[in-house]
Amino acid sequence: MTSVVQNFFFDCADAYELGRFWSGVVGKPMADDDVPGDPEAIIEMDNGVTLFFGQVPEPKTVKNRIHLCLTPDIPRDQEVERLLELGATLLHDRRNPDGTGWAVLGDPEGNEFCVLRSAAEKAATS
Repeated sequence: MTSVVQNFFFDCADAYELGRFWSGVVGKPMADDDVPGDPEAIIEMDNGVTLFFGQVPEPKTVKNRIHLCLTPDIPRDQEVERLLELGATLLHDRRNPDGTGWAVLGDPEGNEFCVLRSAAEKAATS
């Protein structure tokens, strides 16, 4: 017997706004009934997994114990710039001069996530 990942749950102070940010990141809409002020918001991904944002009273206090790693369909550095324009923050730059590596970003509420090289970038260096 096995288990299937149903969703990734993000604790947050503002579910709608954090959902709106991640909607821009993944290019998928939030649920039709999500509105500002809702304590929950969701984004359904094509693979059946849901990004779920739930309002909690306590603030984030430490580094995430789990985070998402994103593989963009455009060059990594272009994606990092796009995400910074959406409101992300560059936390740790682990990109190397030879094009390898990744960037660690934070979403508007400080949740860490990584941006890896695109498949095309990986193939070009193999």
